[in-house]
Amino acid sequence: MKFLYKTLLCSALVAGGAVSCTKDLDLSPTNSITADIAYKTPADYKQVLAKVYGSFALAGNNGINTSDLAGIDPGQADFLRLFWNAQELTTDEAACVWNDPGIPDFHNLNWTAGNVLLSALYNRSLFHVTVCNEFIRESSDEKLAGRGISGQDAEEIRRYRAEAQFLRAFQYWVLMDLFGNPPFVTEKDPIGKYIPPQIKRADLFAYVESELKAAEATLAEPRKNEYGRVDKAASWALLARLYLNAEVYLGKGQGRYNDAITYSEKVIKSGYSLMPEYKHLFLGDNDVDNPEVLLSINYDGIKTQNNGGTTFIINAGINAAMNPSSFGIPNGGWGGNRATKNLPLRFGDYSGKTDKRAMFFGQKIEMEDPSVFTDGLAITKFRNVTRSGAIVPSSGNSFSSVDFPLFRLAEMYLTYAEAVKRGGTGGNEATAIAYFNKLRERAYGNASGNVTAITLNDVLDERGREFYWEAHRRTDLVRYGLLTSGSYLWPWKGGVKDGRGVSESFNLFPIPATDLIANPNLQQNP
Repeated sequence: MKFLYKTLLCSALVAGGAVSCTKDLDLSPTNSITADIAYKTPADYKQVLAKVYGSFALAGNNGINTSDLAGIDPGQADFLRLFWNAQELTTDEAACVWNDPGIPDFHNLNWTAGNVLLSALYNRSLFHVTVCNEFIRESSDEKLAGRGISGQDAEEIRRYRAEAQFLRAFQYWVLMDLFGNPPFVTEKDPIGKYIPPQIKRADLFAYVESELKAAEATLAEPRKNEYGRVDKAASWALLARLYLNAEVYLGKGQGRYNDAITYSEKVIKSGYSLMPEYKHLFLGDNDVDNPEVLLSINYDGIKTQNNGGTTFIINAGINAAMNPSSFGIPNGGWGGNRATKNLPLRFGDYSGKTDKRAMFFGQKIEMEDPSVFTDGLAITKFRNVTRSGAIVPSSGNSFSSVDFPLFRLAEMYLTYAEAVKRGGTGGNEATAIAYFNKLRERAYGNASGNVTAITLNDVLDERGREFYWEAHRRTDLVRYGLLTSGSYLWPWKGGVKDGRGVSESFNLFPIPATDLIANPNLQQNP
């Protein structure tokens, strides 16, 4: 059973209400449960830790029709659905037929500071920061001593605290990557009507780096924590990702490729290994015997229901004609998202007979009409079934128990390879090619797809084959200078059939207009 559902989801203290603007980032409790009650015993701390993790998987605390956020439909309010839209619909990997407010702006690359979905993602990440801040504040050594918690119990709670530090650092990475210069608040700031300052991207980079390194010593050793909880390898993986993108965050000429090699290799040598079959990474029993995933967002189709997460990824990616039962959601299939032709063509033969990562459905690869679901191929990668093909039970037969991988070992192989190709020292070409080929050997089932040399573009293409629909693509295209460029096009990029380049300003999302009004400390991105 997954960690998130072993423990009662306790939300009483960590958030006092819905978050809609940053002047309310740190909230006082609005109910009768005070800190001294919510954090009375070591068991209570683990209950609240479950909420810290649960905030990634849930839209709200009381079922499918509630949300921690104001001003957004609960069905669209969970972190992964919002993050996925921003990372995938803006790229060559996905387009959506729906006309919900904000959706068409993504693939057309023409959003504004008033985009409701971007505002929701921004507020969701800041909500997670608030949740983490409260837990970190209440788990200080002083607080533990004052509550009579000592010895092994105190050591265990310090580990919880380090995990919350990681989760906060992850959300600040999201804000830095997507929004650049967000408001900044920590556990040291006052609770209540506090208007936080804006932090510059370079300063936030330094903060995330320092927080991850500070938490590292206290985190569990690799593969020694409960499934779905942070260990040292997850922290190293986020550092490797941070360093690989350093020139985006800090500016040209300020690359940290040596560090990307160092930390990706720490993960590679930490005891994780590739899942023998690629497709098993994305099934309803991917929490069982999974040696590859360093950290996941965990879902359960019976004990929690949420129209975001992998429920969204699966349902929005298929329609009724695709036999939803074969995807483990007999009553599902919403017919929303599919791929532009760039994604299947990246595989060459996209039948799945050679490279088994190619998992597509449909007859028409061209996207003549962006409002027609069958224009473009559907993605069949995520399925709410077990490895034996059995449907994983869910409430209403439409929810998913597929856990979503935030970090997996395969990313570290390609991070190492790219960092070497970008001039990082401490690694070497032969090792980079060997790591590259490990993924291709799994994909092909043999060495027939192996290569003897690689270029930077080869690494990008391999990332596209390995991580499609895993919310990496926008970040990758920005790093390669291709998201807004006219030199790399896909159907309906920029809102025209054959694609077009757009302003470089769209490499960064805007600070939501609502927060600019609420917080006088904020300045809009260019």
